Amino acid sequence: MEALANNDKHLGVQLLEFAKRNKELDSPEQILNLLHDVTFPTCQIAVMGALQLPLRWGDWARMEKGKNVFLHESVPEGWWLEWREHNKLHPGPALGLAQLSIAPFTMTELMRMLEPIGHDRWPFELALKYGMRDSLTCPVGGRWVVGFWSRHVLSQRLTPEARAMLFMGATFAAIGLQRVVRPQADRLGSRVSLTPRELAVLRALSFGKSFLEIAKSLGLGEETVRTHIKKAQIKLQAQNRTHAVAQALRLRLIP
Repeated sequence: MEALANNDKHLGVQLLEFAKRNKELDSPEQILNLLHDVTFPTCQIAVMGALQLPLRWGDWARMEKGKNVFLHESVPEGWWLEWREHNKLHPGPALGLAQLSIAPFTMTELMRMLEPIGHDRWPFELALKYGMRDSLTCPVGGRWVVGFWSRHVLSQRLTPEARAMLFMGATFAAIGLQRVVRPQADRLGSRVSLTPRELAVLRALSFGKSFLEIAKSLGLGEETVRTHIKKAQIKLQAQNRTHAVAQALRLRLIP
């Protein structure tokens, strides 16, 4: 136990140093290399890489290495190409969960939770094929996913303190990546401009109000409410009104 505590303390000190030096780096490769130089010697956990999350739910077709996907050199050769081809046919659950989650999770935890069968097992089987026994996925701020991998089951090697510190390191890495990576042209970000009425309607929808209830509370006709929702959907590039509310919440346009 004392050895684990000392190792966690050393990891924490090294990650704080990473956070300081991270501000001086000017490429994704430098950021990921520096993070790997902390985590691998300290706890034998390699950096997998980072992914800039797409704005649209499940829009994984636009993932492109070097543009919004950045892999560390420790990732076994060939894994990414196979992963991408499989994902086109049958998207794996990890990235979908990452878009919804605010906490890190391991591959083995995901397997226990979902108990995948058939096609759903391919991400786990592919990882094992390349010697990646487990991984830690860290969603950061709804914009980035930073991943680590290991040849061992991480629940048997990571203390809760070490897990939290790795998440901290992933957060610092994501901050650095956001700074050095040119924003994607297809991300909405601050370009979304909704009118006060459109925002009011979306906020009412987020509380489960019906069109009739929204119309009465805002002093509008039901068709006017529908028009505001349709315009908001178009601006948010949403597929339906539920998606529009989710986008507005994620972009912090409504409380």
